Amino acid sequence: MQMIDQAQAAREQAEEFRTVFRAIRDQVRRMMVGQQDVIDGVLTALMAGGHVLLEGVPGLGKTMLINSISRAVDLPFSRIQFTPDMMPADIIGTTMLTEAEGGGHELTFQQGPIVANLVLADEINRATPKTQSALLEVMQERQVTVGRRTLKMPEPFCVMATQNPVDQEGTYPLPEAQLDRFLFKLLVGYPTEAEYHAIIDRTTGGEAVAIDPVTDAATLCRLRDVVRQVPVPEVAKSYAIRLVMATQPGSAYAPESVQRGVALGASPRGVQSLILAAKVQCLLDDRFAVSCDDIAAVARPVLRHRVIVNYQALARGDGIETFIDDIMRVVLRS
Repeated sequence: MQMIDQAQAAREQAEEFRTVFRAIRDQVRRMMVGQQDVIDGVLTALMAGGHVLLEGVPGLGKTMLINSISRAVDLPFSRIQFTPDMMPADIIGTTMLTEAEGGGHELTFQQGPIVANLVLADEINRATPKTQSALLEVMQERQVTVGRRTLKMPEPFCVMATQNPVDQEGTYPLPEAQLDRFLFKLLVGYPTEAEYHAIIDRTTGGEAVAIDPVTDAATLCRLRDVVRQVPVPEVAKSYAIRLVMATQPGSAYAPESVQRGVALGASPRGVQSLILAAKVQCLLDDRFAVSCDDIAAVARPVLRHRVIVNYQALARGDGIETFIDDIMRVVLRS
C-alpha cells in the first residue's frame, strides 16, 4: 500500500512539473517569437538548477527572453551590463562609508546586483578576467565572499549570460573554469521570414504584450527536488560517462578526430550536467526513468562549451560541433 501511495505521489509531482514548465513556456512565447529550442533550453537549465550561456549576435531577443522568464515565474531579476572597466565590486558589492542617523559615519555593506534570483550577465565576455572571476564562487557555491562577509544567494538562483560570437574587439574569452560552470551553451540563430512578420506585429503595434506570473520561488525549488528524484538506470549512466570520456584525448572512447584535434575535454561536471538535463527531458516526455535518448537529446548544449580544440584543428577549420558529431556517432547506446 505504501509503495502504491509513493508511486501515486511521484506521478502527481511529475504532472505538476510538466504543467508548470508548459505554463512558463506559454507565457514566454507570448513575448518571444520562434527560438523554441532556446526557450526550452533556458527553462531546462532553470528547472535543473544550472546556469546557461546564450550565444548570438545582438538584437535576437536574448535579454527579452530572460526578462520574460523572470516575469512569468515572479522572481527578482537583475541585469548586469559587462564592460571592460567594470570591477568585481560592481557585481558582488562593497563596503561604503555612509552617514549614520545620529551623526557621524559608519561602514555599511552595499550588496551588488548579483544578489537576485535571476541574473542576466549581458555581454559577459566584455569584462576583464578579474571581473569574470567574481562569478566563479557564486555560480558554483551560490554565495559570495566579501572580506569576512559571506552572502548566500536566494533560491532558486540562476545566472543567464549572453555573448556575441562575432565582435572580438574589447572582449575577453571566458576562462575554462567559468565555462564549465554553465549547464548549457545555447546558440541563438536568426528568425525565419515568417517569424520576422510576427516580430513586427508584436513589437511595432500599439498593444503591449502582458506576461502573467504562473509560479513562484517556492514551487520552483520544490520542482528542482522532483528533478533530482528521477532515477537513472546504469545503462543511461554509462552512456553519459562514455560521452564525456570520448571528449578527452587519450581516452579509450575518444574517436580519432578527438585524439588529433582536441586539447581539453569535458570534466566530471559534464557528466553531472548531462544527467540533470536528461532528467528534465525525461519528465517532459512523461517517463519516470532516464533513457539514453534523453542523454543524447541534451548532449550538444552540454558539451559544446566544454570541448577546447587545439591549434591544428583551428587551422583546418574544424568546429566543436564536428567533434561532437563524431563522438555521438562513435559512442553507442547499450
